[in-house]
Amino acid sequence: MARQLTWYFDVISPYAYLQTADFERLPPNAEVVAKPVLFAGLLNHWGQKGPAEIPAKRLHTYRQCAWMAAERGLPFRMPPAHPFNPLNALRLLCALGPTVDQARIATRFVFGEGQDPSSPEGLAALGRALGVDNPAAAVADEAAKTKLRANTDEAIAKTIWGVPTFEAGGELFWGADSFPMLLDFLGNPKLFEGAEMRRHGELPIGAVRKM
Repeated sequence: MARQLTWYFDVISPYAYLQTADFERLPPNAEVVAKPVLFAGLLNHWGQKGPAEIPAKRLHTYRQCAWMAAERGLPFRMPPAHPFNPLNALRLLCALGPTVDQARIATRFVFGEGQDPSSPEGLAALGRALGVDNPAAAVADEAAKTKLRANTDEAIAKTIWGVPTFEAGGELFWGADSFPMLLDFLGNPKLFEGAEMRRHGELPIGAVRKM
């Protein structure tokens, strides 16, 4: 019987592109549902900054992603500017579904080819890559806008704070580096039922920073 996994992602994240290379390592019965979300919406809800918004973290993030891509044998090129506005690219994907292959094409377009999907020319090129004749009309469709908002609200309701995140069996696995833990969980659904794992959810907060 197929086991459904939900993959929440934003094309603004190079880690989403990197993680697509790991999908082939999933069990044969795993069925991935790809859901585009607006990362900025998650950040706003949880009161966080993205890695590229923290100057000291920005260069490290890009270097790490380039290194991880080389390790995976993936082409890697940052787009002309980052962060960029991913809204239209996300709406285009929502208009299509999207399938996992479409998500892979879109993330590769940005970080494998170094393209900017936020410009009109970039959106048109992304549309061609996805086989969409009129991407501008697709992103203007109210249904696509509504779907993106619903996906983002759904992610927030599930306490998702970052992208990419897999949901499996009610558990969350954030980031490309959590993929081995996801695989372990799929092989052992009782992974988080040990005494120390259960204790984590009850651990008291010992100190709170003044913000």
